[in-house]
Amino acid sequence: MSEKSYGQELYEKLSYTSKNAWEVLKEEEKPFVFDLAEKYKHFLNCAKTEREAVEYFITRAKEKGYKEFNNNIQKLKPGDRVYFINNNKSILLAHIGKKPLKEGFNLIGSHIDSPRLDLKPKPLYESNELALLKTHYYGGIKKYHWVNVPLSIHGVVVKSDGSKVKIAIGEDENDPVFYITDLLVHLSSEQLQKKASEAIPAENLNVLIGSMPFNDDKVKEKVKLNILKILNEKYGITEEDFISADIEIVPAAKARDVGLDRSLIGAYGQDDRACSFLAAEGIFSIDEIPEKTALVYLVDKEEIGSVGISSAEASFFDISVAKLLKALGEYGSSLDLAICFENSAAISGDVAAALDPTYEGAFDKLNSTLIGHGVTIEKYTGIRGKYSGSEATAEYVGKIRSFLNSNNICWQTGLLGKVDQGGGGTIAMFIARKMINVIDSGVPVLSMHSTFEITSKVDVYMTYKFYSEFLKRFD
Repeated sequence: MSEKSYGQELYEKLSYTSKNAWEVLKEEEKPFVFDLAEKYKHFLNCAKTEREAVEYFITRAKEKGYKEFNNNIQKLKPGDRVYFINNNKSILLAHIGKKPLKEGFNLIGSHIDSPRLDLKPKPLYESNELALLKTHYYGGIKKYHWVNVPLSIHGVVVKSDGSKVKIAIGEDENDPVFYITDLLVHLSSEQLQKKASEAIPAENLNVLIGSMPFNDDKVKEKVKLNILKILNEKYGITEEDFISADIEIVPAAKARDVGLDRSLIGAYGQDDRACSFLAAEGIFSIDEIPEKTALVYLVDKEEIGSVGISSAEASFFDISVAKLLKALGEYGSSLDLAICFENSAAISGDVAAALDPTYEGAFDKLNSTLIGHGVTIEKYTGIRGKYSGSEATAEYVGKIRSFLNSNNICWQTGLLGKVDQGGGGTIAMFIARKMINVIDSGVPVLSMHSTFEITSKVDVYMTYKFYSEFLKRFD
């Protein structure tokens, strides 16, 4: 084997390229990679809505010794573990550290909502002796993804007496599934001439829910009545109860291994339940008392701009941290909260757009993430001229890069496609508004916002490794 030339040695020393994480993974780490993937797939199957995700995290938190914070808690001390719930749609986990909270915390914020179809307030109707449900799509979707695939129904119905009924139909193998029809190809000459964004109008995303009529000739809408009868017998609800309901239509497919080598994970909702799951597992992995308080904030409504009471824009996070300061005897005024934020560090945990070899033209290959090359860090997000984005300072990126290298975490950097191709934002901007240093970091994803997204098991592992180490010892 010939010796390297001076130029080759110099190039290796001065240039930067990301590494394939499988190739640098230690042999003793491989079993954990696949075990973590199985836990992650189980979570994806259990938590297809933000409410189900919160329920999952509450269960996991209690297993790890966390208790729900309430106003009766007078005092907290280092080592205590508590959680806060916001309208059953977002959750804040806190592991109190050794240092005073006013000296800052380490935070990972992620979102637990995903693109989907929501039922309209008056969804049920009958047409041509079929019963259907009208929907309104939530977040950025390609509408043609949602036709001709098995669907499930998840959500809660709040009845007029205030009682709450949970619904989940289509996940068990013995459950029925639901369906949105498409025009047969034999009659699609006009449809096929339309742009992809117009081929399936939003008002055509109507879910087929039944076809059997109620046996009464005096009833006009017999199929609709039979569906109402089934719903009333099983759940005790009436048509009016749909008005006070959060019911979501999601793909019925289970999380699966992808590829002959089983190196990939395919599932609905990995944007951004990948990062939320890994952030929660990161804080749950802390057995000792951390130096700084560790926080994991998992929120709703990111996919529609982070608006509303359960979103990152809401004041829930600020109120919860103020309560922690008070319970630790550190809160005297709003200035204490501001100082706490200013001394803190954060990761906005959100997935990255992986370079797709079939659609390379949409990406800047030099600044794109690769499946299998580890956790992604993104200095900035945004749309075209960095609008609606957040940008980490060079100093903070330098600290993060040094931290990743010193902990032997395989990482890469990237951006969301070509500059004028599109773009997107995360919750980083809402964290940055509090004067908290923040950077976007997460798992690379193929086919993002589709009904079946793809991630790499080794990227999931490297992201977990980064998140857990960040929460334990970043300073």
